[in-house]
Amino acid sequence: MRGDNGRTILRAILIAIAALAIAVPLWVVTHPPAIRHAPKLIVVPKRVVPQAELPPVEPVALVDLPAEDAKAFNDTIPFSTAPNPAARPFRFAGGAQDLARATDCLAAAVLYEAGDDAVGEKAVAQVVLNRVRHPAFPKSVCGVVFEGSERSTGCQFTFTCDGALARKPSEAGWSRAQQIAAAALAGAVYKPVGQSTHYHTDWVVPYWQSSLDKVAAVHTHLFFRWSGWWGTPPAFNRRASGVEPVERKLAPWSDAHKTGVAGDEAAAAIEDAAAAIQPTPPAPLGGDASSFLVTLPRGAVPETYPALASRACGERLYCKYSAWIDPAKTPKGLPLEPADIASMTFSFLRDRSADYEKSLWNCQQVKRPDKNQCMKVQTFVTWSPVVTNLPKVDTSKLPRPTLDLGGVRRKTDVIGTAPVTEQKTPPPPQ
Repeated sequence: MRGDNGRTILRAILIAIAALAIAVPLWVVTHPPAIRHAPKLIVVPKRVVPQAELPPVEPVALVDLPAEDAKAFNDTIPFSTAPNPAARPFRFAGGAQDLARATDCLAAAVLYEAGDDAVGEKAVAQVVLNRVRHPAFPKSVCGVVFEGSERSTGCQFTFTCDGALARKPSEAGWSRAQQIAAAALAGAVYKPVGQSTHYHTDWVVPYWQSSLDKVAAVHTHLFFRWSGWWGTPPAFNRRASGVEPVERKLAPWSDAHKTGVAGDEAAAAIEDAAAAIQPTPPAPLGGDASSFLVTLPRGAVPETYPALASRACGERLYCKYSAWIDPAKTPKGLPLEPADIASMTFSFLRDRSADYEKSLWNCQQVKRPDKNQCMKVQTFVTWSPVVTNLPKVDTSKLPRPTLDLGGVRRKTDVIGTAPVTEQKTPPPPQ
């Protein structure tokens, strides 16, 4: 009995082993493990742009990779061994309103790009200011930050076109970002990123990455500069304009841009009023397409004069617009007489080659709140000879002085032609 039981158990074991030998391979075949293949990257071939050619600014476009694959790929990219000098201090040179707008544009960039990371925010601020100085980018802080933001894709900083600005920042975060931005605009330099003009997080791979030199890493951000001359300090030679555009997307929490939006709306209303008052702009002078001598339309208020002038000048690079209220005093041609200048009501001069545009009012005719908007009062003096009844005097008969003064040396006589005489003071007695 025991022998039969042993044989039965052994047979069952052998059958189980045989079944497993068949079932396990069958399960492996029907349930193969996932095999990860190395990602195939399509990258832009590296090309060093020569100095004579401005390097193109590519829109943000990412290689389709999982985050872990992107990070692994980024780890294989070596850092440049070339020198990485710090950027020169940047000091904003515009007016108070423009500085306030620039500060808030830069603050938005560092906050939304670097998040709650003060060091990363300083690095981002440096990249933005490097771009302002580089000829390949706009020449204002807000222009650089919001470049391409009018498109749903293709913006240079993704937060400006992906809806992130709908989330209002915390007061503490916004205040810190403003402080970092203000310091950068006053000359603070974040040295580690050098002349970098590009960056990205280490879990993405932009298509432009392979055409630039990797120069620094700040926490999870990698920083790049152009290869060749365009990544060296001499390339960053452009002066910022100092004029900052108004950005409506920042108006909800930026007083500087909120005020600017209100000003733009007022200016648009004035433009509409000017178009309604004078639907057809006046013609320039015959023979001088850049000069206008016009009579202001009836009903035009002083605030509309610059808009009337701008509509008349159109897209001219140089334009001189002179206007009078009284049609009887409007001259027919140039040059202007003194009386024409004195009776002029408004003048506008544009010279875009010198980045100049100026409007002036005759404040003796129209009142202005700012005296700097007033023309200089023209004073014209006419000369006529004075007639008197005094007799004429024959100066040739006047007595000549004969007194000789000691120590005075005379070479010629004022009236006559006396020979040179010299008189010296005698030496003191010994």
